[in-house]
Parts: sequence; C-alpha cells; structure tokens
Amino acid sequence: MLGSLVIVILAGSMLGKLVAETGAAQKIATSLMSIFGQSYLQLALMITGFVIGIPLFYNVGFVLVFPLIASVVYRYKLPALFIGMPMITALSVTHGFLPPHPSPSALVAQLNASMSVTLLYGTMIAIPTVLIAGLLFSKTLKKIPATVLKTFQKEGLPEDQLPGLFNSVLTSLLPVLLLAATSLIDFSVDESSSIKNITQFLSGSSIVMLVSLIIATYTLGLSRGLKIPYLMEIYSDAVKDVLMIILIIGGAGALKQTLIQSGVDKEIGNLLDGLNMHPLILGWLIACVIRVCVGSATVAGLTAAGIVAPLLTSHPEVNPSLMVLAVGAGSLMFSHVNDSGFWLFKEYFNLSIKDTIRSWSLMESIVAICGLLGVMIINFLL
Repeated sequence: MLGSLVIVILAGSMLGKLVAETGAAQKIATSLMSIFGQSYLQLALMITGFVIGIPLFYNVGFVLVFPLIASVVYRYKLPALFIGMPMITALSVTHGFLPPHPSPSALVAQLNASMSVTLLYGTMIAIPTVLIAGLLFSKTLKKIPATVLKTFQKEGLPEDQLPGLFNSVLTSLLPVLLLAATSLIDFSVDESSSIKNITQFLSGSSIVMLVSLIIATYTLGLSRGLKIPYLMEIYSDAVKDVLMIILIIGGAGALKQTLIQSGVDKEIGNLLDGLNMHPLILGWLIACVIRVCVGSATVAGLTAAGIVAPLLTSHPEVNPSLMVLAVGAGSLMFSHVNDSGFWLFKEYFNLSIKDTIRSWSLMESIVAICGLLGVMIINFLL
C-alpha cells in the first residue's frame, strides 16, 4: 500500500507547502478578488479554495485561507459564515474527491482504479457539489452569529514578493494538467505506438507528482532567487505534517490484507451481495457509518474500501473510479465532535456547538449526498 502511495502523498504535501510558503496561494486569492469584485466575493473565494485546495491538504488549506476570509468579513462587514462557507466547502470537497489527496489516492490504489479517470469524474462531481453545498447552502447561514477574531487577519507577503499569477496557477494545477495531458495522448495513440509506452510511464501518479515538484521547485523557488536550503526546510516541514496520515494509510493497508488473507473479505462480499442494493450505494453507506462512528474521513474511506473491495470482483460492471468517489463522498458524511475538522471550524469561526452542527456538519452531509448523486448519474450515463 505504502509503496504505491508514499511518493504521491509526500510530493503532494511538499508541493502544497511550497505553494503556500512562496505566496502563490496568496497571489491566486488576491488576483481573483480583484477580478470578481465585491459583488461576487463568494464566487472568488470559492474558486480560490478549489484551485489551492487541489495541492493543499485540508487542515493546511484551512489555516492558510482563513485570514483571507477574516479580512473580507471585516472589510465589507458581511456575515462570516455566508462569506466563508463556499471556500471551506471547496477545500473539503477537493480533500475528499480529488487525487493527490491521501484518501482518494489510497482508495485508487486499494480498488485498482485509474488515477486520471478518478480525477476527471471527481472534478465533474466536485464542481456542482461545491455550488450546492457552498454557494446555495451559505444563503441559509446569514443569521448565524459568527465573530471572526481579528487575530486571524494576517497581512501575508508584500505584493512585490509574490510570484506572478500565471506561474502561481500553473504550478498549483500542474499535477492535474499533467494527468489530463498524458491521459488524452494515451487515449489518442495506437496500442502499438512507441509513444504509448512513454505516455503510460509519464501518466503514473508517482511520476506526475515528482515531475510537478521538480518543476515547481524551479518556477516558484530557484527562478525567484530562493536558495536550496530554504526550499529543503519547506519540504522537511511538509513531510512532518503528513507522517501520521502515512501511518494511518499503512495500517489500513495491513488491515485490508488481513481481511483478504483470512478470507473475511469473501465472507463480507457474500453477505453484502445478498443485500438488494447497488454496490456504489452500499460502498457509500458503509463509509458514512464508519465516518460518523470514527470521525476521520481518511480512516473511514480506507476502512470502507477494504470492506467493499470484494464487491468489485463480484460486480465487474461497477467502475472502480466511481466506487472510489462513492466511498470518498460517504467518508465526508456528518462531521461532528469526534472529528478534528469540526473543532477547527468551530474555534476559527467562534461558534457554539449547536451552530457548528447547523453549519459545518450539515454542509458536510450535503457534500456526501451530492457526491453520491453525482456518482450515480455518471454511472447511469456510462
């Protein structure tokens, strides 16, 4: 399990940290704010959250973007949850649906799905999900009192120290662009072509992340005068941030293999096969139950994947990439007091537990339901 994922997760973490520390994320945010203006502040923040949420882990992204939300709230005197929810929703959705985030990347490995296909379907589902759970749902939160603390109004880097907008966006989205490009080329060339072998090699998730990191090291680092020791410090801090996630994924892989070697997976598969329920819905439901009980979206997704993996063997018509997204959506269901994300949201927005459930927990539930609906629509159309 770790052999196929360590490079993806660590390189993704390093890239996200680099995007944050060099001011690329700040540049994307401020540029979109100036483009959209006050009338479309929510839309600007949502797009910012989606773009920088692809390379950034959720907790890192939350801490990074919250000062921007706080400054907008104080500057325009607008309700904090109304303004901030679309951006936070975008971060959560990218965390649960899109590689190279740990949970969807690990699910791709466990269920033998295609990384590029999962990314394509995940993006198709993520955009309407963010619009519904973020933009539309936020309109119901205007009257909830949320007093954002002035402590979080961080100035950020001076404008003259920020990278260019094109450089910032291109570097942040590089893994997505490389996966899309290699997949299109691979699809369009003949099986006998020598280009086929090259594109298959370059489309490997580990290679994509390594190439993206090498390019980003130059475009955001060396070309702007940053020294190697400083960049190595950023990367070492990034590794520390995700070590616990790597251990969790390793443990989930060991649990999955135990289920397989002991034959429990076949027993579970036979038991579940008797239920009159579509395998994608069943995978989503199992992830939902584990998420509510355990709290961690990553643990819920990986545990559910080990349980539903036999279903893919007995139901070969089920697309593995759609199962990845169904389980990923279910792993976001109803975050509450046993989830660190719940408390992060509560404390930063200075909410009561009741209001946190009314806003954050309900938003996560809407994301989970919209994710399942998106999966079932794509499954119907295939």
